[in-house]
Amino acid sequence: MAGRINDDDVKAVRDAVPIDAVVSEYLQLRNAGGGNLKGLCPFHDEKSPSFQVSPSKGLFHCFGCQEGGDTIAFVMKIDHLSFSETVERLAAKAGITLRYEEGGYNPGHQRGERIRLIEAHKIAAEYYAGQLGSAEAEIGRKFLAERGFDQAAAEHFGVGYSPAGWDHLTRFLRGKGFSDKELILSGLSQDGRRGPIDRFRGRLMWPIKDVGGEIVGFGARKLRDDDNGPKYLNTPETPIYKKSQVLYGVDLAKKDIAKVSRAVVVEGYTDVMACHLAGVTTAIATCGTAFGGDHIKILRRLLMDNGSARVIFTFDGDAAGQKAALRAFEDDQKFAAETYIAIAPDGMDPCELRLAKGDEAVAELVQPRTPLFEFALRQIVTRYDLETPAGRAAALDEAAPIVAKIKNIASQHEVAVQLAGMLGILDTQFVVRRVAQIARWQRQGGERGPGRQQTPRTYDTPAPVAAPPGPALNLRSPAHRTERELLKLALQRPELVSPAFDAYGADEFTAPPYAAVRQCVQDAGGATGAPSDYLEAVREAAPNDSVRALVTELAVETIFAKTVDEAYAGDQLVTVRLRAVDRRIRDVQGTLARLGANGDPEQLSAVQNELWVLTQYGQSLRNNGAAAL
Repeated sequence: MAGRINDDDVKAVRDAVPIDAVVSEYLQLRNAGGGNLKGLCPFHDEKSPSFQVSPSKGLFHCFGCQEGGDTIAFVMKIDHLSFSETVERLAAKAGITLRYEEGGYNPGHQRGERIRLIEAHKIAAEYYAGQLGSAEAEIGRKFLAERGFDQAAAEHFGVGYSPAGWDHLTRFLRGKGFSDKELILSGLSQDGRRGPIDRFRGRLMWPIKDVGGEIVGFGARKLRDDDNGPKYLNTPETPIYKKSQVLYGVDLAKKDIAKVSRAVVVEGYTDVMACHLAGVTTAIATCGTAFGGDHIKILRRLLMDNGSARVIFTFDGDAAGQKAALRAFEDDQKFAAETYIAIAPDGMDPCELRLAKGDEAVAELVQPRTPLFEFALRQIVTRYDLETPAGRAAALDEAAPIVAKIKNIASQHEVAVQLAGMLGILDTQFVVRRVAQIARWQRQGGERGPGRQQTPRTYDTPAPVAAPPGPALNLRSPAHRTERELLKLALQRPELVSPAFDAYGADEFTAPPYAAVRQCVQDAGGATGAPSDYLEAVREAAPNDSVRALVTELAVETIFAKTVDEAYAGDQLVTVRLRAVDRRIRDVQGTLARLGANGDPEQLSAVQNELWVLTQYGQSLRNNGAAAL
């Protein structure tokens, strides 16, 4: 084993890689005020952003699902990596050489599985790119040239060529120290009669990258007639490649998608290339699978999904393209964005259109055209004879449930009126009522109509988020609200509450979770003279994940005051202390009542003295504020 990573190196990695830079690779962040940023949580579905990042503290927290932590925790969670794998990845990004406590420098073969597979793909991509210039790859270069792609375009997208022999890449990667087991697991090789052989042979190769820009798979295009395989062959499902969770070109498109709140979904690798070269730099494509729910989650996070965002689908004009568009419409209501469809004249795809009519024609194609719901409805109604009452009724019977799925009531009403016009039904209110009736049935999980059963479909319903363990916090309670503010100050602005805060006992916090956080601060050495790694020390002092999550939450949550200064901090300190004093006074008064007049004189005197001291202290707090602390 390579041993444990040196603690100083872990800290150096944390400090060197800004959390907002890392998170921005996966979702769009916007200003949330108070120096924080916000976005749609990548760990659960949500319509409005509850995921916040504090660059100054190096922490993130989602107020919806309660996930939180530092840069390392974010990467571990989103990419399903171990701690050491995450530190190694971030260290490589920051150019930091890691030291290991029990094994010196970490040799490559001892790295985590994901790191090894990613490294194998990176080396394979470089190998394929180098092979594109070989004599054997002339057929691949000709294929690209015929579609308008020169050498610069191939280099920009990392296009390469896999030699036609049985095991060229396999032998090359073995020479780089990769085992046969790793090569099979990566999907770059497959079992042959005499051992591993190359999976991709004699094909044009497109590297497929994840949102973070790391190569996780390949798409391979057939070039020769004697190749009996499919036209396109993709990497099989592996620990790092899930075809339903990747979008080709997303690494190149993500910044512009976030910038203009617009994404263009095309059908293939060459279509993505054509769009980007034509200036449509928000184009992406699925990889050998239909556009589905996991793809939507990726896009929604990049779009900061809202009503002003746009998603434009380009599909071929043939029957298969129309079927793909209808499948896309099935998931339409999972977007808050408006969805459109664009079909080029003569059914050309973007690559063909660029060759025939140039870059401007591609840019013009993807301007928002027909709303996706309108296209879906027209595909339905064209199958019926609308000249007859029976045909119009049958078309309405199939189309109305589509309109009923539209969540926005105003939009649903407007589209229902449009449907009436498509069908030639003059009584538009009849169609509106019919759609509304079906919508009610769908919400109730009932039937679509007399004699027809329909499985109810729900859209964008997030899984219930489990509440963190421990006593519930009642934020309507003035005491809980003030205690929360004081803890936020102690974590975010410790200099404003020091040294007074460190004299507060955990029992001065009425909510047990808050008392636990107060104890963490104490165990970490207190708020006075907080060092640079103060927050990390407090998080490390947490007894369990629940308390650690609350520490992170309080460290990221905005302080409610317009002006956060010593006066505001003093008010919170005084209020929490005064309520603690008042609670103690009530306890002492109860003790006096229980002792009665005939109690032990010495004990009575001590209790009465404590009551007098507490009363005087409380009065001083009321009169003098923070100066009495």
